Formats: sequence, structure tokens, C-alpha cells
Amino acid sequence: MTADRERPSDATKAAERAEADTKAGADRMPSEDEERVAEEQSIDDDVREHAKDMTERGARQQGEGRIP
Repeated sequence: MTADRERPSDATKAAERAEADTKAGADRMPSEDEERVAEEQSIDDDVREHAKDMTERGARQQGEGRIP
């Protein structure tokens, strides 16, 4: 790491601004085959219970890491 601070170039600033304006999301919709395979999958009961527990734990979170 250098002792001198470096300033980002105008190109870097423009690229970061464009990236910040990009909305998150899928790049495409799923194909019919992908949808069918996804619908055929089942969720294990242990996974379902764990997700429920983590959701409840997050709802009761206190302290520094809490997001209001």
C-alpha cells in the first residue's frame, strides 16, 4: 500500500456511478424446463424449520448489528 492517497479517475467515478444505478435482478426469465424442475423440488423439513428459526431469531435481534 502506498503512503500517498490516490484519487479515482473520472472513468472510475463514472463506472461506479453506473454500477450503483443498476437494479438487482435476474438477467432473464427461467425457461419452461427450469420452472418445471424447480416446481418438482421439495424442501426438506429440517431446512424449513431452520429457516423459520432464523427468521424468528432475526425478528428478535437486539444490539449493535440490528437493522431497524
